[in-house]
Amino acid sequence: MKQSRVVNVLFLAPCVFAFLMIIIVPFFFGLYYSMTDWNGVSNVINFVGFKNFMNLFSSPDFLYSFLITIGFTIINILLVNIVSFSLSLVVTSKLRRRNFYRAGFFVPYLIGGIVLGYIWQFILNNILIDVGAALSIGFLQTSFLSLPNTVIWTMSVVNTWQYAGYIMLIYVASIQSIPSSLMEAANVDGANYRTRVFKILIPMMANAFTISIFLTLTTSFKQFDMNLTLTNGGPATRFLGAPVKASELLAMNICNTAAANRMAEAQSKAVVLFVVLLIVSLIQVTINKRKEVEM
Repeated sequence: MKQSRVVNVLFLAPCVFAFLMIIIVPFFFGLYYSMTDWNGVSNVINFVGFKNFMNLFSSPDFLYSFLITIGFTIINILLVNIVSFSLSLVVTSKLRRRNFYRAGFFVPYLIGGIVLGYIWQFILNNILIDVGAALSIGFLQTSFLSLPNTVIWTMSVVNTWQYAGYIMLIYVASIQSIPSSLMEAANVDGANYRTRVFKILIPMMANAFTISIFLTLTTSFKQFDMNLTLTNGGPATRFLGAPVKASELLAMNICNTAAANRMAEAQSKAVVLFVVLLIVSLIQVTINKRKEVEM
C-alpha cells in the first residue's frame, strides 16, 4: 500500500510541479505586479495598491473593450449554439452522406485562428467587394470590417463558421446517447418533428448545452488570434469622447497595453478579465446544472 502511494506521488509530481510553475506561481506574481507601477523595463518597482484597478474604470479604451467583449460573447453564444445544434440535427438524421457532411462541418475548426483571420480578411476586403462592384450590389462594395457598426457582427459570423463544427460534435454525441425508442414512440403517438425536438430531445440534452455554452462563453471572452489578424482592433471610433478601436476585444487590449510597456496596468486588466470570467462561468454552470436536475 505504501509502495503504491509512493509510485502515485512520483507519477503525479512532474504534473503538479509543472502546474505550480506555469499556472499557480505566475498567477500570484501577476496579482502582485497588478498592484505596482512596473513597466516591464525598470528594475525599480513601487507598490501602488489598487490604483491601477481604480484607473481602469475611468479608461475609455478599457471600458469600451470590456463592453464589446460582453456583446461579442453574447452574440457568439447564441449564434454558435443555434448553428451547432441545427447542424447536429442534420448530421444525425437519415440524410445520405451525413458522415461526409459531419466531417466537412468540422474541418473549419482545424484551421488556426491566425490563418483563419487572414483568409476571411481577404474574402471580406477583396472578394466580396469585387463581387459587389461587378453586380452593382451597394452594401457589398464596402467591407464589413471597416464599419464600427458591423465589425463585431462580422467577427461573430467568422467565429461561428470556425467553431460551430466543434460544438456540433458535442451535440451529436449527446443525441446519439438518447435511446431511439423514445423518439420512435413519440412519433407513433402522433408527435411531429418539432414537438419531438423541443419536448424530448432538448430536455434530454441539457448536459450538452451546459458544456457547449461554457466552452463558447470562455472562448469568446479570451478571443485574441482571430481578432488580431482579421481586424487588428480596427476601425477607429469614439467612446466617451475619446478615440478607441472599434473591434479591440479585451484580450487584445491587454496585449496592446503590455506592448506599450504598461505592464502593471495590463496585468490589472488581466486580473479583472480572470475574475469576471470566473464569476460569469460559475453562474452559467450553476444555472444550467439546476435546469438539468429539473429536466
